[in-house]
Amino acid sequence: MLVAAVAAGALVAGSGVALGIWAASDGGGDTPADSTAASSEGRGAASPPGGTSPETGPRPSPSRSHPLSTPPRTIPAVRDHTAERGPGWRPARGHRVVVEHATLADEGRLIAGELGLTYAGEKDDTRAGDVRLVLNRDAGANPEAYTMTVRGGRVTVSGRGEAGVFYGTRTLKQAIRGAGGAPEGVVRDEPAKQRRGMMLDIARKHYTADWIEDRIRELGDLKFNELGLHFSDDQGFRIESDSHPEVVSAQHLTKAQVKRIVGLAASRHITVVPEIDSPGHLGAVIAAHPDLQLRNASGGAVRGAIDISKDASARIVDDLLNEYAGLFPGGQWHLGGDEYQALTVSDPEASFPALAAAARAEHGPGATVEDLATGWLNDRAATARAHGRAPRAWNDGFFRGTSVGAAKDIQVAYWTGKEIGARLPVEYLREGRKVVNYNDEFLYYVLGQPLTFVYPTGQRIYEQWTPRVLRGTTAVPARYDGQILGGSFAIWGDLPRSQTQEQVAAGIRMPLRATVQKLWNPDEPKLSWARFRTLADRLG
Repeated sequence: MLVAAVAAGALVAGSGVALGIWAASDGGGDTPADSTAASSEGRGAASPPGGTSPETGPRPSPSRSHPLSTPPRTIPAVRDHTAERGPGWRPARGHRVVVEHATLADEGRLIAGELGLTYAGEKDDTRAGDVRLVLNRDAGANPEAYTMTVRGGRVTVSGRGEAGVFYGTRTLKQAIRGAGGAPEGVVRDEPAKQRRGMMLDIARKHYTADWIEDRIRELGDLKFNELGLHFSDDQGFRIESDSHPEVVSAQHLTKAQVKRIVGLAASRHITVVPEIDSPGHLGAVIAAHPDLQLRNASGGAVRGAIDISKDASARIVDDLLNEYAGLFPGGQWHLGGDEYQALTVSDPEASFPALAAAARAEHGPGATVEDLATGWLNDRAATARAHGRAPRAWNDGFFRGTSVGAAKDIQVAYWTGKEIGARLPVEYLREGRKVVNYNDEFLYYVLGQPLTFVYPTGQRIYEQWTPRVLRGTTAVPARYDGQILGGSFAIWGDLPRSQTQEQVAAGIRMPLRATVQKLWNPDEPKLSWARFRTLADRLG
C-alpha cells in the first residue's frame, strides 16, 4: 500500500496544465507551505529551496508533512526500496516520457501509451512530470536489474540493459494501476532467476494467435521472460511448414501469425522457446510418414514413437529443426526427449531388436537402446547448437549408467520423478548440469486433470514452492541453487475440450502470479496469500 501522501493528495494546476502532485500532512491535510512548494513545482518556476538532483533536476524540500514512503505494491514485489519524504508522482496531461537513447524507444512508447503520456523521444532537457528512461551500462552485471527513482515530481528508470528498463516501466505501470501514483524514493530491483517462463501446449489444443498474444502482454507485465510453445505431438502439428507441409494439422498457426507472436514477445523481452518433441510424441509426423513408425518384435506399432534406427527419421526431424530456427530467433530450444515408449518396457533390447542392433552398430558391442536414444538426443542438440541455440530436454530423456552420455550443455527440464528408473534431481546437479524447474507437483496445469494431476493453485505455489523444489515437495540443498536457472509454469492439453481458452486464462491467472513472485524472489513473501490475492485483483 502506498503512503497517504501518494494515495489521496491534492491535484495542482499550473499554466493551465493539470500536474499530479500529492501533498498531504500526517493528518491528511495540506499545509500552506506544502501548497506553495507544489504549486511552484507545477509551474516550473524558480527552483524551490531543496536544490537540484543530478537525476531529476529541481526538487521540493522534504517536509515532515510527507510521511516516509513505503514500497510500491507490485507483482512480483520489488526487492529493495529506499524510503524518502516527498509527494511521489502520478501521470497527468502534459507529462512526457523521454529516453536517453533511441534503443529505448519501444519501451518509451509503450509506457507513454499505457499511462496516457506524451512520448517525446530523445531529449536532454528536464521538465516537471517527466518520466525518463536511461541506459546505465555500469549499473552492475545483471542486464535485467533496474533502478526507479521518484523524486522532485519526476521519475527516472535506469538499467544496464533494455530488459531492465522495461521491467522498471512495469513497476511504474503497476504502481499507477494499483494506487494511482508512484511513491517517493528509490526502487532497486532484479530477478533471482534468469529463466521465468510459461509453457503452452498448442499441439494437443489449438489456441488462437490473439489469445496467445494476450498471454504475452500478461506475461510481460509480470516480468516473465520466456514463452514455451510445444507445437508438435501425437494429436497435432500446429505451425505451418514449408519443408514438410504434409505433417501440419488443419488447425494451425501460420508463419505470419508466429512472426507477430515472436515480435510481440520480443517487444516485452520475452524469448519464445519452441519445442519439437522427439523421439516420442511424434504421432502427427508419423501419421504422414507411417514407414517411420517404431514397431516392436511382433510388428506392433508403437504410438507416437519414431524409429530412431532409420536415417530418414533423423532427416525429417532435422529438416523441421532447421526450418523453424529461422522462425524462432531466441537463444533457447527445447528438444523434448521424454517418454520414448521403447524405453518403458522391461527389456527394450528383446522388444525392439532393430533398435538394439542399431545401438551396437553405432556405439559398440555393449550398447543399449538407451545409448541409441542418448545418441539421438545428442544429434538433435548438435542441430540446434549449429543455430546458436542452447538445447534443453525433459529429465526422463537422460539415463543412468549408459556408455553414451548426454552432452553436458543440454539443460535439464525437470518435471517428474515418476518415470521408470527415475533419477533424483541431485543426480543431474552433481553432474554439473543446469536445470530449469517444471515440477509437475506444483507447476503443471493439465487440462481435464487426468491420472493423478490436479489443477495447481496459486496459494500452494506461493506458500510451498521455490525454484529449489524440483521434485515433489522437497528442496534440493542450497549449494545447488546457482545451477537452477529458473522455472516454468506449464499448460498441457491432454483433454483439450475440458476447458475453453477463456477458462484456461482464468485458471492460470493466480498460479502465474505466484510462480513469478517466487522466481523473482524465492524468499518467503512479505504479504500473506490473502493480501497477495487482493493485490492481484487490484492490479488487474
